[in-house]
Amino acid sequence: MERALHSGVCVLGGGPGGSTAALRLSQLGVPCILVEKGRFPRDKVCGDALSGKVMRSLERLDPALAAQVKAHGQGMPSWGVTFVAPSGRALRVPFSRHTGEGEAPGVILPRLHFDDILFQRAKETPGVTVLEGVAAKAVERTPTGWHITLEHGDRTSPNDGPTSLTADLILDASGANSSFARHVAGLPMEPRHHAAGVRAYYSGVRDLDPQGFIELHFLKDLLPGYLWIFPLPDGRANVGLGLRSDVVRKRRADLKAMMRELLATHPAFKARFANATLEGPVQGMGLPLASKRHPLSGDGYLLIGDAGHLIDPFTGEGISHAMISGVHAAEVAADMLQRSSITASAAKQYDARVWRRLGKELAISTRLQQLAHRAWLFDFVVDRANKNPALADTISSMFTDLDLRERLKKPGFYMDLVLGRKLKA
Repeated sequence: MERALHSGVCVLGGGPGGSTAALRLSQLGVPCILVEKGRFPRDKVCGDALSGKVMRSLERLDPALAAQVKAHGQGMPSWGVTFVAPSGRALRVPFSRHTGEGEAPGVILPRLHFDDILFQRAKETPGVTVLEGVAAKAVERTPTGWHITLEHGDRTSPNDGPTSLTADLILDASGANSSFARHVAGLPMEPRHHAAGVRAYYSGVRDLDPQGFIELHFLKDLLPGYLWIFPLPDGRANVGLGLRSDVVRKRRADLKAMMRELLATHPAFKARFANATLEGPVQGMGLPLASKRHPLSGDGYLLIGDAGHLIDPFTGEGISHAMISGVHAAEVAADMLQRSSITASAAKQYDARVWRRLGKELAISTRLQQLAHRAWLFDFVVDRANKNPALADTISSMFTDLDLRERLKKPGFYMDLVLGRKLKA
């Protein structure tokens, strides 16, 4: 016997994008059903770095949630990033000119904990009906909206939950492997606009930065990818590497084996990991990149975060983009329902809002990813920045100032470096 639910909005996926969308819908007075196939707390293969953009998004959404994340015992305040060029020369770039004063702009917190904080808040929020451990097995477009067939994951207990639901709008936040994005929205997996990554946790790692500076190592054999080390409390670290999928295929690279070998033999890591212990398996992930724009909406649906291929092509950051797009999706959904206009044309305002907010910086990151093939350029910029405090300060400011970051796209920036000219403000 079919047991059905109905809501104006169905959110697929309870990660940061989906939970953010559900929380924002509640603030706008719009009830929703949030369908999450997993059970929290659950792990998510990721670098675990919560950038300043993540924390600002969280503070705007719910200041109490942001405070909860900052106070979590498994988190590490992060004040900056250290870029290591192929030459081995390092450039330490703070996120703030006032490093060590007040609260750190970023946090490193395992997704096991961060995602659970957001999801639990969504579960307790009025107007949000959460179906946990339930998958959207099939999605069908009907003349009146969507019909979603549900599959309950717990087959060992009596299943008296709903077997289906109907909704006017779907907000798809089901991640990089979204079946909805692939089969309904038609977003392709294109290796040149996709990255493969692996990640593991280690304990007993030496020489982690006490101020939580994350490390990005641009090794010559890994370009245009990089190896990362993100510090956690008590000598633990999130360690991983990422490489564009077309390059992985061309090189027939085994990323898990590559990471293990680099940590055991490379001069930059051998001593630091000599007595480190691998905690659990090395796990893989796929990252659909925003180096190519795709439609983020269609007839009765909006795509959020990884499902919309919104991952930064240079840094690999996806959490903040999922949360930012989740807020916009909720606001557009509320507007569409209020106007009773559930059409592809009406949904286009969502694309416009997201690209207006993220388009410029994603275009810059795409250009930086293209430049990342050039080992000599990394070496040159890092070497000059170490000798030139003004350049180092400019690079630091690029984390918060898009106009400064855009200069990296322009040949004149590098000509000024080559000729030793004063950098223009």
